[in-house]
Amino acid sequence: MATEITRAVGVDIGGTGIKAAIVDLAEGTLLSDRIKVATPAGAQPKDVLAAVQEVLGRLEIDDASVPLGVAFPAIVKDGRTLSAANVSDKWIGFEAEKFFEKGLGRDIHFANDADVAGIAEVRFGAAKDVNGLTILTTLGTGIGSALIYNGVLVPNSELGHVQRAKHGKDAEAFAAYSAMERESLSWEDWAARLQWYYSYIEFLFSPDLFVVGGGVSKHSDKFLHLLDLRTPIVPAVHRNNAGIIGAAALALG
Repeated sequence: MATEITRAVGVDIGGTGIKAAIVDLAEGTLLSDRIKVATPAGAQPKDVLAAVQEVLGRLEIDDASVPLGVAFPAIVKDGRTLSAANVSDKWIGFEAEKFFEKGLGRDIHFANDADVAGIAEVRFGAAKDVNGLTILTTLGTGIGSALIYNGVLVPNSELGHVQRAKHGKDAEAFAAYSAMERESLSWEDWAARLQWYYSYIEFLFSPDLFVVGGGVSKHSDKFLHLLDLRTPIVPAVHRNNAGIIGAAALALG
């Protein structure tokens, strides 16, 4: 068991589920079972808070000296949520961090879900010890992104929303994993869309590494080899635990 100074709790709030665990920050591994409950229908703030209280209760964490980080599917600036992805519109412009701190009776660190996944991969995963610019993308219902330069997070990049000129749709509508499922694309056809996307991001940012996260990363052998890029592109290591691990890591700063 790690000492308390190397432990933190990570909570990952998603559109369908809310997950939490105690994390060993020396190793980037879970010290407890992963507790999961369904995200309440409509995902209103008060209902999401109640669900977070439930998972923390099941973890039996009542010691405020153990840092707590929370990942959330929105642009987060100074603790305020500026967007809402698969949750209630009431989160837009909402003082989320203060709301959770009051409801939980303790300090927390509140951040974007793709950003915390990026932190998990940089500190404990595929991007550990990589210099320069790492861009993590999560391919799922949408495309989330995290920009990390020499280990420092540049938050709220939202690279899934780059626009496709003359097409009227953004990148995630065209190239997210949900587009593959919705249009019954083959791996090869979907990879052709990803080729456009990653080539465009590569041109804009000249990164040193792409890390591909999201649930589809477990099938990386079916599509990553089809991409032709100058930049190395690798699957994420932590997958479904990345939000928990990254949120816990950010709780310590």
